[in-house]
Amino acid sequence: MSWAVIGTWRMSLKGTEKAMEILRSGGSAADACTEAASIVEDDPHFHSVGYSGLPNEDGHVQLDAGFMDGDTLHFGAVGCLEGFRSPIRVARSLADRKYNNFLVGQGAAQYAAANAFEKRINETEDSMNAYNKEKGKNSPLSSYDGHDTVCFLAIDNDGHMAAAVSTSGLFMKANGRVGDSALIGNGYYVDSSIGGACATGLGEDIMKGSLSHTIYMKMKDGTSAKDAAAVSVQQLHAELMKRQNYAGGIAAIALDRSGSYGVGTNEPFAFTFASDQTPACTYFADAENGSTKIHVYQDTDPALD
Repeated sequence: MSWAVIGTWRMSLKGTEKAMEILRSGGSAADACTEAASIVEDDPHFHSVGYSGLPNEDGHVQLDAGFMDGDTLHFGAVGCLEGFRSPIRVARSLADRKYNNFLVGQGAAQYAAANAFEKRINETEDSMNAYNKEKGKNSPLSSYDGHDTVCFLAIDNDGHMAAAVSTSGLFMKANGRVGDSALIGNGYYVDSSIGGACATGLGEDIMKGSLSHTIYMKMKDGTSAKDAAAVSVQQLHAELMKRQNYAGGIAAIALDRSGSYGVGTNEPFAFTFASDQTPACTYFADAENGSTKIHVYQDTDPALD
């Protein structure tokens, strides 16, 4: 296999198709992941990423994103970024720095403005209607309202790998809350000599297991991407149940340097995949009797955007 790309949730399909075009024409994994995530950020139909993202408790859409280069291990990330079109583009630009790679809030916004990134009001009529309907109810936070973080992992024809993640985070989250998505080793990790992983779900629980790095380390020790993702999620779920008697929704994707993928989840989960041998397609995964079952997405499956 010469190139491959995998993305989280059904909402990643157009991004995966774009990444496929880039990779098929000889483009880089970094460009493929960035463009894929940006497409999802621009689509107002998906209320957990970018434009029309679901607001926090104060009615503001605060965006988190992270990018990693698998060759250099350089990364860039932003948290609680408001008023800009594409947090993944801002995050990627920070990966070129030796220091100050992770910026949040006002600092992230100042950097984006100083570097001429496109501004945009990400609150829409739909997102504010959802906010006004929920405001004052004190409902429990749910990681899969929307749905959740969009993540992409890719390997290109030259063997370079990259990862990109983007999210508006939990609906009605506290002002200033940052989940796992922007945090290296938690929401994403990739090494071109081994492979990588990305996570989606309840960030607070994902961070308790440094999930993406845990999957990567299993792959580094010789475990397949398939088993590394499935086993890591199962183990984290079991540990959380043991320690705190509950576990939030957690899912992870993995991709190794040969282009083989893996998925782990503790709840129904949709993902997309494409390679030089496989056309872009949406798949459905679910935990069943201690393992992860996967099939091509069907109309009878839950509508997991």
